[in-house]
Amino acid sequence: MMRRLRHTALGLFALLALALSAGPARAQALVADLSDHFIAITTGFIGTDVLLFGAIEGEGDVVVVLRGPSGRELVRRKSRVAGIFVNDKDMAFANVPTFYSVSSNRPLGEILSPNVRMRHEIGFDTLRFTPEQTADAADLPLADTFRQALIRNKQRADLYVEDPGKVVFLGARLFRTRVYFPSNLPTGSYTADVYLVRGGAVISAQSTPLVVSKVGFGAEVYDFAYNWPMAYGALAVLLALLAGWLAALLFRRT
Repeated sequence: MMRRLRHTALGLFALLALALSAGPARAQALVADLSDHFIAITTGFIGTDVLLFGAIEGEGDVVVVLRGPSGRELVRRKSRVAGIFVNDKDMAFANVPTFYSVSSNRPLGEILSPNVRMRHEIGFDTLRFTPEQTADAADLPLADTFRQALIRNKQRADLYVEDPGKVVFLGARLFRTRVYFPSNLPTGSYTADVYLVRGGAVISAQSTPLVVSKVGFGAEVYDFAYNWPMAYGALAVLLALLAGWLAALLFRRT
């Protein structure tokens, strides 16, 4: 609670500073920033939200796209065989954002044309991840089915969010929005892209970095397991054997 109040106070102060500085100078049509540029993943991490705030010069709409690092994702389809569900087909996609959030002050269809959204990858339907394997024309509907399933899986995990109306204007120039990051948030370098839209066209844009990283004992265990997988596996087996031996010893005495 205190953390959220602190972020709100900092955001409102920054908004005021942006408004005062942008007024006389009229140097930029869009100025934006984040309340935090670093998210620490600890063993007790249960999710957090980050305030994005800014100011615009003149009228317009604001779209905020926050994207996580891209990677490879494998989607499997299950079918019922002999009364049980088994994996009968899978498809791998490259360049899939691990996290993707888009918010705006109005629905995207009322702000941007499909061509402009496609150019800037604004919205789930514009994301350019494609199957790794070459698909024939007959396989394209199947590829689209797997693509939609991947997006639904990300949405269920709160890793893909599309929220029109979440960007709120405070007056005519100041705006803010909160982006929620769930407990299963992947680590890596994130980017917050803010677009100022006027007359259906993007007239100004700003990109702000955000880093998500593991810290503390959990980070040390993760680094050890990643850099020394064989040693980590052997140590895990030894600890399991030791735990079993101690449990057997205690039960024998009782």
